Amino acid sequence: MRIAICDDEKEIRDMLSVKVKKMYPEDEVSLYTSGDELLNDDRRMDICLLDIRMNGKNGMETAREIRKINKKAVLIFVTAYNDYVFEAFDVGAFNYLLKPFDDEKFEKVMENAAKQYEESGNVTKGREQEYIMVRSGKSSIRVLIEDIVFAEIFNRIIVIHTLNGDIKYYGRLSELEKAAGKDFYRPHRAYLINFKYVVKYDSSVICLEKGQALIARKKYSDFVKQYLRYIKNH
Repeated sequence: MRIAICDDEKEIRDMLSVKVKKMYPEDEVSLYTSGDELLNDDRRMDICLLDIRMNGKNGMETAREIRKINKKAVLIFVTAYNDYVFEAFDVGAFNYLLKPFDDEKFEKVMENAAKQYEESGNVTKGREQEYIMVRSGKSSIRVLIEDIVFAEIFNRIIVIHTLNGDIKYYGRLSELEKAAGKDFYRPHRAYLINFKYVVKYDSSVICLEKGQALIARKKYSDFVKQYLRYIKNH
């Protein structure tokens, strides 16, 4: 799981981080000082712990923005104020945790949140969805393979187009192709597409839900055959 903790008080962020890492030491925990900082992170969060009263976008506004791009995120408000509880229902919040709270209460909420995350379809056959790690700038980013719409390469820079934004990094498209698996196809030396997001195609271009990719003339026949096989299997 990828867990976000968003609170403008460092003491609270650190306290929640310790509790979460104690429960889920192998999962990724990211800390944010504001809603804007969280929303500027292109990574898809699975569980979000949100304070409500923060500088810039407050927790409720942040939750609404998260819902626009991630319907399955488990949202938990962690706040000292109970006057937003009804608004929390409007954004599909999983829980509204009032400060102060004891460890037992927090652990119960997190256990139920993790269960909700699993039952929502984010985890398949008892394990997390497949992903790749890429190095973009100074950050290491986990990219869910099923969220990749297509990728393209320019001057050794790969651009991965996902459902939630674009990620750029230096690499080889052949390595990404190998990691992505059988549901992806290389219609052109500069493109790698996910069959899942194909909308339409002709002999020169493949239109996807987000953007388009060129197709080499000599690849067209094989692409059609592989795509029809994908459709049959799914």
